[in-house]
Amino acid sequence: MSKDTERGLTWEELEILKEDEKLDYPIELSDEEWKEHLTPFQYKVLREKGTERAFTGEYDKVYDIGVYYSAATGQPLFSSEAKFSSGTGWPSFYKAISQDSVVLKEDNSLFMRRVEVLDSSSGSHLGHVFNDGPEPTGLRYCINSASLIFVSEGEKPPKIVEDYLKKYGKN
Repeated sequence: MSKDTERGLTWEELEILKEDEKLDYPIELSDEEWKEHLTPFQYKVLREKGTERAFTGEYDKVYDIGVYYSAATGQPLFSSEAKFSSGTGWPSFYKAISQDSVVLKEDNSLFMRRVEVLDSSSGSHLGHVFNDGPEPTGLRYCINSASLIFVSEGEKPPKIVEDYLKKYGKN
């Protein structure tokens, strides 16, 4: 593992795609299939780029050891080792579990310039990344709890995670 992978990328090293850049994802479902697979609120967050209100998410104050997976696909996204208390009301991480687990795209909605975070297996919206996080990266991945599944170390993962890992491997 390289030092960059262990440390994570800094803001200057991030690859940020243009907002209108189209990508093909390994997991592509119809809107009807996503609605069958997700709760209505997860669908709003993951597929319609919604957000949960600050301090209301299930994982904001969870600091157990484990891994956070995409609620859309079961893809590994973040390790608890990179989680920190940002005081913003959303789970925050200073790096993704691997550089390939997320896609970053410009987001110029709501009269702001932000960088959207998507899971790389389905393009599902997770949250945003900002350049005001702690060392060693200076990043704050601000992620909606509704877009995540947390599995504590030693806990049996849910079927969606097992299926993803069986089909695609760790990442």
